[in-house]
Order: sequence, then C-alpha cells, then structure tokens
Amino acid sequence: MTSPATHVQGKINLRRPDIMEAVQAQVMSHYRSELVERIRARGHEISAGGLTVKLARQFGFCYGVERAIDLAYAARKVFPDRPLYILGEIIHNPEVNDQIRAMGIKFLTGSQKDADMEDLRPGDIVIIPAFGTDVATRRRLEEIGCQFVDTTCGDVMSVWKRVRQYSREGVTSIIHGKAWHEETKATSSQARAYGSGHYLVVYNLEETDYVCRYIVHGGNKEEFLRKFAGAYSEGFDPDVHLEVIGVANQTTMLRGETEEVQRRLRNAMIQKYGEANLHRHFRYFDTICGATQDRQDALEKLLEEPLDLLLVIGGYNSSNTSHLAEMGEARLPTYFIKNASKLVSNKLIRHFNLQRQEEIETRDWLPDGPVIVGVTAGASCPNNLIEDVIRRLFELRGISVQELLAT
Repeated sequence: MTSPATHVQGKINLRRPDIMEAVQAQVMSHYRSELVERIRARGHEISAGGLTVKLARQFGFCYGVERAIDLAYAARKVFPDRPLYILGEIIHNPEVNDQIRAMGIKFLTGSQKDADMEDLRPGDIVIIPAFGTDVATRRRLEEIGCQFVDTTCGDVMSVWKRVRQYSREGVTSIIHGKAWHEETKATSSQARAYGSGHYLVVYNLEETDYVCRYIVHGGNKEEFLRKFAGAYSEGFDPDVHLEVIGVANQTTMLRGETEEVQRRLRNAMIQKYGEANLHRHFRYFDTICGATQDRQDALEKLLEEPLDLLLVIGGYNSSNTSHLAEMGEARLPTYFIKNASKLVSNKLIRHFNLQRQEEIETRDWLPDGPVIVGVTAGASCPNNLIEDVIRRLFELRGISVQELLAT
C-alpha cells in the first residue's frame, strides 16, 4: 500500500492538500478560540464591570508555527501506527509540546525526553522542529537512515542561506542571538558546514561593544576567548577572523537591537579600515522574522494607548515572547505568564521574572476600580490560551464572558 506522503532523499512531504485538509479540524479544535475572534471583530477590545481588555493587533501563532504544528499532526495522521520522534520542542510553548507528546510522538532531547538517538533505526521518522537543527545532528540522522518531517521555519532558513554565503566568501558570521538557543545553534553550524567559515555569537550591545573595541584597538586574546566561551567556532581567532565580518541574527531578537548591533559593528570597521574599504570588510542583510517584527510593532502601538498593566502570554523559554515582555517592562507594570492558572486571584499573580530567570509572585497586581489591561502573546502561543487568560481576568471581577458576549 502506497503512503499518501511523498519521499525525497529521506525527506517526507506531507503538504498535500488532501492531507493538510484532513488535519485542520483537529488542529483548530485544540488551539482555536471563538472568543478571541469575537474580540478581534469588536475592534480588539472588550469591557465590562470597570475592566477593559485591549488586545494587540498582532499576537499569537505566526505562519511558521502554524505550519510546524500542522506538519506534526499530519505525520501522526499519515503514520498512525509508526513510531514518530521529534528532535526537541516543536515550538517554545509547554501546552503545545504536551499535546505533541500526548499524540505519542517521542522527544529525543529535553528534560522529558522519551527516547535517545541510539534508539533510532533506518526508516524511522523524525520531526525537525521549527527552529531547525544543527548540521551535525542532521548528518547523524541521515547516516542512520532516518526519514524527516522538516518543519524548519522559512525565515530561519533564509538566515542559514546568508551564513553559508558568508562562509563561502571567507566572511566571519557575527550572529546576534542567544548562543544556547536551538535556532542560533542551528544557524551557527551552517558557518562550518560548507567550508572553513567561522562564527561569533553576540548576545547584547555590551558584548557588541566589547567586540568593536577589539576590532579597533586589539586586546587580550585569551580574555576575549574566555568571555565568549561556547559562542564561537572551533579554531576562531579574534586577531584573524574579525578582519572580514558579516552580521546575521536569531530571527526572534528585537529588530531595533539587531540594527544597533549592525550599526556599531559597521562603524568599528570604518574606524579600523576606512569607509572607502568598508565593502571589503563588512556585510549585512536584514533577516529579522516578519512575524516577530509585526508583533513588536503591534505592541508598540498598544503601549501608546492608556493602559494600567500588560499581560504577555507565552512559554518562558520563548525568545520572541521574552522580548515582548521586555518592551512592556520598559513602560508599565508587565506580567509574563504562560497560562491562565498564573492569575491566582485579584491579589496574587505568578509570573516570570526575566532578570532572575525564575517565576515569582506579585501581590495586589490587579487594581480595584476601573482598570485597562493590555494583552499580547508570543508567536508560539495558541489562541485558546489567550482566551483562558481573558476569561480568567473577567472571572476575577465576577463577570461571565459568555453573558458579556451575548449582549
């Protein structure tokens, strides 16, 4: 019996209309929210009993996340009796990953992994998450003879293309990102995959300035390598490999910060080599994810409106969600929560503290009397979780959302 999926060099293609149509109802039942759609239709705002909730114009699942989830569901539908594996979290949202696990898809990494790479056999089906995977891991799976359901986001692959181009041209990739993040690990591996290219990951502007000073004035090589331990390629030498650089980025970083990283590095190269020679020493391409930027822009507009506090919903290890929380924290009381259960009462909320990297408790967070609450969510947060939070907010004021929508 022929499988409805097609196979090309180990990659399984599930994006046939008949297959994808068959999984839509299941995906929608798990993650869709009628309430959120009704609020959108009402101008992204709902009010009752002195409580007003304002939704950002863009929030929640992006196309890349929707595609990754669709493909994982499709894999289970097409291969109902086959063992399915996934390299790690499909996206950074605990509820979604729990749902994937509940479908019998075994995780190969993480704190709740169900299997090891050593368990894989030729022909086994492995799902590659939306972040992609590093070159070495993919090659190992190919050597085993595994088949792939590749859900890597197209925006991530665009960055890979740039990094590979840098590598072929002998340009060192300076990647603005988090060296420990799955996406940045996958991206940095591209620099070494098709040549002898090098990379260096910078996390923030402080690290960028350190690199800029080294470019212009030189410095202590051993100190440099200690500072960036785990964030550069094997054999990287700052005295050699910072002479010709190209900027790339983790797609979920703040656009403004990535642009500033690029600007500071560009200026350092001008100082070192002169503007007339800049083209020989510096490259830059805009590779910020469009959906990430849309959500940041929408939050910026929401923050211009009168708000008493902001709720940011999403997985605590989600990079794009963390940046939304940072934007809010710079302007008003902001609470980063992963689901409605964190709204314990109108006197107590449990939320993630970005500075301490842990969940904390805050009391008296929801003011009495009239209050305007802004709500946004990261690109990996499904609408049903947003609905749960909105319902909980009104419940804390003794208001039934169903009664409210009936008016």
